[in-house]
Order: sequence, then structure tokens, then C-alpha cells
Amino acid sequence: MQEKMSFSNYIAVGSMLFALFFGAGNLIFPAQLGQLSGDQLWPAVIGFLITGVGLPFLGVIAIGYSGSNHLQELAGRVHPLYGVLFTSILYLTIGPFFAAPRTGTVAYEIGITPYVGTDAGSLPLFLFTLAFFTLTLWLSLNPAKIVDRVGKVLAPGIVIILVILIAMAIFSPLGTIQPATESYVEGAFTKGFTEGYNTMDAIAALVFAIIVINAVKGMGMTSRKAITGATFKAGLIAISLLAVLYVGIAYIGATSVQPFGIFETGGPVLSSAATHYFGSFGTILMSVVIILACLTTAIGLISANGEYFHSLFPKVSYKAFVWIFTLFTFTIANFGLANIITFSIPMLMFLYPLAISLLLLTFTSKLFHHARFVYVAATAMALVIGIIDGLKALAGSLGTEFGWLVPIDEFLTANLPLYTDGLGWLIPVVVTLVITGIIAQIIGPDPEKQSN
Repeated sequence: MQEKMSFSNYIAVGSMLFALFFGAGNLIFPAQLGQLSGDQLWPAVIGFLITGVGLPFLGVIAIGYSGSNHLQELAGRVHPLYGVLFTSILYLTIGPFFAAPRTGTVAYEIGITPYVGTDAGSLPLFLFTLAFFTLTLWLSLNPAKIVDRVGKVLAPGIVIILVILIAMAIFSPLGTIQPATESYVEGAFTKGFTEGYNTMDAIAALVFAIIVINAVKGMGMTSRKAITGATFKAGLIAISLLAVLYVGIAYIGATSVQPFGIFETGGPVLSSAATHYFGSFGTILMSVVIILACLTTAIGLISANGEYFHSLFPKVSYKAFVWIFTLFTFTIANFGLANIITFSIPMLMFLYPLAISLLLLTFTSKLFHHARFVYVAATAMALVIGIIDGLKALAGSLGTEFGWLVPIDEFLTANLPLYTDGLGWLIPVVVTLVITGIIAQIIGPDPEKQSN
């Protein structure tokens, strides 16, 4: 008997996946990309969509295709210890290190800054994030259906507001698109590609996938083929909506430079556009909806981290982890949105090569008989170059340079294709995968050399 889901179930799962993906970063980074890319908007947007939409889609499909129960199991194909370390770093990145603090600062930038101004100092941010993360802590410690219900109402609410804003921007543009800033004059596509890292959706997809797969299983899908197919179709719904909103928000950003100038972050773009088109009512509505949306996202991220690390360290309670992560998140949030974005880049430049390599390995695994040494070799290549890229980005964030890294950087700049675009890992990983894959084909299946 053929397993099949109804169209309404595809819509339900697709909408759920969209709601999981669409958080704070999805609002600010396309807007900032639009402002900075100017007349190079379209190649930049295409690059952004590949990493901001395409990779998250592949991430969700990969878990279903692999048959793994969770990310740690999939990454454990390299080595069990690597599975734990990679998954832990990924959770911390989308949790207390960067994404969770970003929810509070984005809520502040869009929801509060229009009323207190940009020169109000650090006290308003401190007071707002104190209240914001206190509420996050309480709701994470006391999970309630109200959070899910509010989230289900907010997701379509945000979409409706954004669609109206985008429509207004198309039919009555804020201004004319200005020339691209220096970083986008050349290589707008690759710049957009690496900017898509900032959404963190591709790495978050590796965590969210199991939620989608469990939902699909709950609707009667049991075989791996049926689960993968259903996840694919539901994922198409989610990424199509994401792509439309990204393009629209980027266009708002591109047309906003003439009337408003270039903002330090993408946060004020949407609030300024809402005020421009709808006056104070638009500002208030945007503020309330964004603050609540960021709150539900923060609760989800803190709770997910608490659950994962409690599973790793059962002797430490879930509530203890929630307290620790919330306090850490609150502290990081008070460094401000611009600093959070700046210092998240080194970690993302390190993590993304590993995440994308894992996706490549997952989809080609059958071709090399799931041989562990192929996983190890390709991942090692991504790890080495990812570390170099991450350290190079860290030096840039700190406004300094690491002397020992300079000759390595110069050598790679001169000899490694795509290195200056932040994609130097790609060709070495693919070449390593092909060579070791051929060796695995020659050797043939061997249980002693199989990944889990």
C-alpha cells in the first residue's frame, strides 16, 4: 500500500517548518544585504538564497534521507566523539552564544529603538533584555501551550504584515536603488552566499529536521522513502515562502538607502519602512509582533539547548541548564546587535564548511558504501580550512591580525581557488570526497570500515 499524505498535511508541516526557520535573523540580514548591495541586489540575493534557503532545505532532507534519529547520530558517522562535539557546538551557536542573544537585540532594535532613539545609551537595552530574558526564563522553566498558540498566531501575522510592506515597497518604493557599497561592487554573488550564513538556518535545519520528521511519521509515513518524499514536499512549501520574503525584504532594504541612509544593522530598516507607510500605528504593530515573535524563538532555542545538554549530562537538571543558558544569553545580548553579528561570523565561517560537507557526505554516502574513512577524510579537509577561515574572520572582528596566520593566508590566497570569497574549503572537500570515494568503491563494502 502506497503511503501518502493529504495536501492539507503538507501545508501544515510546511507551515510548521517555516515557523521554525523564520526568526530574528531572517528579518535583519536580507534588509542589510539590500542596503549594502544596492544596484548589485539581484546577484547578491541569489547567493543569499542558496545558503539562506537552499542549504536549510537540504539539511532537513538529509536527516530524513539518512535514516538517522538526530544530528548527533548523523555526525557520529565521522566518529562518535566528533558527533558529540559538532552537535554541542552547533547547539551553542544557535543558542546562548549567538542566535538566542540576537532575539533580544533584534526585538530591541525593531521594537524599542524607534521610541528611545539610537543615542539612548546602554541602559534601555539592559532594562529591555532583563525583562525579555526573565520572561524567556520563566516560560522555558514552565512550558505552556500558550507559547505554541501565540507562535501559531504570530507566524501568519508576521507574514501578512511583511507581505503588505513588500507590496507597498513595490508599488510605491521608498526611494531609488543606490550604487552598491564597496564590498558588493565585485563578487556580489559570493558575498551574498556567505552573508546567508548569518541566518544560521542551514545549521539549525540539522536540529529542526527531527521535529519535521516526527510530524511526518505521526501522519502515517513509515518507510524512509515516504518520509523523505513527504519532507521534501513540505520543505518546498516552507522554502518557497522564505525565498519570497527574503527577496521582498532585500528589496525594501535596497530602496531604503535614499530616504534613510545606511543603518549599522538591518534592524531599523523594517521599522522605518513601517513608519513611512503606516505612521505610528505601523510602528506600534511592527514592534509588538516582532517582540513577541522573538520571544517565542528565544524560548524555543533556550529550551532546545536545555534538553540536549541534559541528555548529555543527565546529572545536571534541565532547569539548571535553562538558568545557565538564559543568564549567559542575557549577558551576551548586552554587547549589542552589531557586536553579536560581528563576533558570530568567525564561528559561522568555521561551522558552515563542516555542516555543508556533512550534507555532501550524507547524500553521496551510498556511492562509497558508507565507508567511515571517506567521512573522516572529507571532514578533516573542511575542518582544517574552516579553522583557518574562522581565525581569519576572528582577527578581522578583533581589528588585529595573527602573525603566524599571515603567511598561511597569503599562500592560500595565491593558490587556493575561491579562498578569498570564503569558499576555499569547497574544492578540497569535493576532490577529497571523489578520491576517497573511488578508493572505497575499489575496496568494496567492508563492515569494519562502515560508518554507523
